[in-house]
Amino acid sequence: MPLTQIDENSALVVIDLQRNIVGMLGDAARPTVTNAAALAADFRAAGRPVVLVNVATRPPGRTDAGTSTAEFAAADIVIDAALGSDAADIRITKRAWGAFTNTDLDARLRELGVTQIVMTGISTSIGVESTARSAYELGYHVVLVEDAMTDSLPAAHDFSVATIFPKLGEVTTTADIGAKLHG
Repeated sequence: MPLTQIDENSALVVIDLQRNIVGMLGDAARPTVTNAAALAADFRAAGRPVVLVNVATRPPGRTDAGTSTAEFAAADIVIDAALGSDAADIRITKRAWGAFTNTDLDARLRELGVTQIVMTGISTSIGVESTARSAYELGYHVVLVEDAMTDSLPAAHDFSVATIFPKLGEVTTTADIGAKLHG
């Protein structure tokens, strides 16, 4: 579904654009960071909330790769400087794939009357998709900005964007969001 509107009570949610994760993807992450930074600047200029989410550890569940509950180093979870910051930004530290799991993100957004979440970040198929699924289930209007997200596996990104995201909300681009905010 193409972008129909930006709600008056929309918030930008940026997932895991932090030093260790952006660094793992190298140059492949630069367009994501650049586009997310442009969106953050646009949302701040419009007086709309910007949520900067970082992850501090891997979830504790057991997988074929084993378990890991070790915290990431504090220097690694610093949000990429290109995103800028504002005193009004909401900062969320998560310890699961999704930003709503065991955090106060939903309560903080509801306090602000947020009805729509515009999503960006890394990894498309993990952090972004998990957060988008929860946002949809919680009743938010979900907008997914495909050129402001990336994944370590391009095929996983493509699958989420083409197959999962249209079931959760509207899929659009940075330029379309900017046009709606400025139009």
